[in-house]
Amino acid sequence: MIHGPLPDHDDLTSAAAGTSPAAALDRGLAILNNIIVVFAAIALVAACAILSYSVLSRALFKAANYWQDEAAVFLLVGATFMTAAYVQQNRGHIGIEAFVGLLSPLANRIRLWLVDAVTLLFCAFFAWKSWTLAHEAYVDGQVSNSMWSPPLAVPYSLMAFGMSLLCVQIIVQLALPFAGGRRP
Repeated sequence: MIHGPLPDHDDLTSAAAGTSPAAALDRGLAILNNIIVVFAAIALVAACAILSYSVLSRALFKAANYWQDEAAVFLLVGATFMTAAYVQQNRGHIGIEAFVGLLSPLANRIRLWLVDAVTLLFCAFFAWKSWTLAHEAYVDGQVSNSMWSPPLAVPYSLMAFGMSLLCVQIIVQLALPFAGGRRP
């Protein structure tokens, strides 16, 4: 366990302090991510309320729940994928800190860049497949197999947009050091 500031966790507020296009895009993404987080928090509260209503209505009134579980899942999928860029921006993902103390600052920067590059490749593939799923679901009019039958293009589109936003965030983080900014 390491106590104190870590070499790869610089001050996030000054990470994009600059006039380069990458720094401007990073500031714009930060604003967009903060807006998305507010809506995601509302979606999580709504999912909790919907599931609580579902449980109470079934237990107390023996009412059927045709839409509650699926609506909650759609809200959770949207909140999860749409906030992925926010988590990446703040380096809130799970990371193994064992190597940070063992490697030199240059080696840590190279390690971070390589991890981000591989992550970008995976996320770009995931975004591409999500856009493919969303397009197919929209064109074919695919709906879920429940009685409510909501269109599957909705969660697929949220997945696709969230993963695309995550890709843009990673690209900006990869470009910032080359544009004269500090890596968040």
